[in-house]
Amino acid sequence: MIKRLSLASRLALLFAACTAVVSLLAGVLFNHASEAHFIELDQQQLDSQLVALRSTLQGVDSPSLFAQREAQLRAELNRQPELALRVTAQGQRWFDGAPGISLPEAPGLHSLQNAGTEYRVYNAPLVAGQPGSPRLTLMLDITHHQHFLQRMQHLIWLTVGLSALATALLGAWAARSGLRPLRRMGEVAASVSAHSLTQRLPQQHMPVELAELAQAFNAMLGRLDDAFQRLSAFSADIAHELRTPLSNLLTHTQVILTQPRPLEDYREALHSNLEELQWMAQLVNDMLYLAKADHGLLMPKREALVLDDEVEALIEFFALLAEDAHVSLVREGTAHTAGDRGMLRRALSNLLDNALRFTPAGGEVQVRMVETERGVTLAVENTGEGIPAALLPKLFDRFYRADPARREGSSEHAGLGLAITQSIVRAHGGRIYCESGADWTRFVIELPKRD
Repeated sequence: MIKRLSLASRLALLFAACTAVVSLLAGVLFNHASEAHFIELDQQQLDSQLVALRSTLQGVDSPSLFAQREAQLRAELNRQPELALRVTAQGQRWFDGAPGISLPEAPGLHSLQNAGTEYRVYNAPLVAGQPGSPRLTLMLDITHHQHFLQRMQHLIWLTVGLSALATALLGAWAARSGLRPLRRMGEVAASVSAHSLTQRLPQQHMPVELAELAQAFNAMLGRLDDAFQRLSAFSADIAHELRTPLSNLLTHTQVILTQPRPLEDYREALHSNLEELQWMAQLVNDMLYLAKADHGLLMPKREALVLDDEVEALIEFFALLAEDAHVSLVREGTAHTAGDRGMLRRALSNLLDNALRFTPAGGEVQVRMVETERGVTLAVENTGEGIPAALLPKLFDRFYRADPARREGSSEHAGLGLAITQSIVRAHGGRIYCESGADWTRFVIELPKRD
């Protein structure tokens, strides 16, 4: 299996490739510019030599006149050792300074290579604009130019290779230094366990891009830590709640079985155990309900509901309990919404039951409903001792009891009613919160506008 390249290696190779491409393009452009410059210089030199040769051969239009000027022509050529000349007229060569070399006949500037020597060839008539005038072919030796260009090309390739290598090394060092925070993140992630969720990445000295990633990583660790703490507390609460009833069942059963007893005693023991088992079954059902809510599996129906009718039915249900506790139940307002009848009844039932338990004799429980353009607001308020502000955010936690005097492991209330109510309200897209004063407490449910 081919080993994948690290991010630092990829960045180093990318830097090297970019540097090599830039250096190569710069070298190619410089090489073309140099060639164009040398061609321009050669053109200028050949033009100046052409002027001198035309002056030397001025008026020559026959082989006899050329013979008279040949000595002067050779003297002129001797002063330019890198220059050779061929003179032709009417298909005859009057003078050939480069015998045996096939030269281009087209007018203008040309390049030619012969026997390892580079030439710049320039064809022009002796008398410009005159047909039939003898033709001059100048050959300029440019081998030294080509040697310079070849050396420059070698230097370009060497520069490209060295710059790519240097950039790769510097890029690897820079990438490794720049990615050090990522390695730190990897170390922290590798060390995260159930006992080290409090670790956090420092954000002060990180680049802006990595600082955002570190902030998101720390936020994730914070959520994991909070979820783990809640899960640990949840497990402990379950064990705490089930310990007492299980202990009661075991003890009661063991006592009954220590000696033979009348049938009525066995029947009474079974009834007592049945109550504990029913409470435990209800606790398990509530826990399963909350687990479904945590995983988004609560799918409430969407049916049109008249909330005041639903509240009135619940008030009638709790009327006898309220009468025994000497508490009055009052309903105010009307409202309509869309939701699951059974789920909303369960949520309101939990709030009413909670309000009745904490309302002293002679007190009052009020249910107010208001329908606005934004949705429905339903408040359940009861008189009685208020709840400290510090405890309000904890009321909807599982197994939380605001009354510290409640008996441990009681089979009456496990502290799950408000948690279930919150899950139901959230499943309907709403929210629930609690307000409390010196002698009153109010639970407020806000549901969005029905479809």
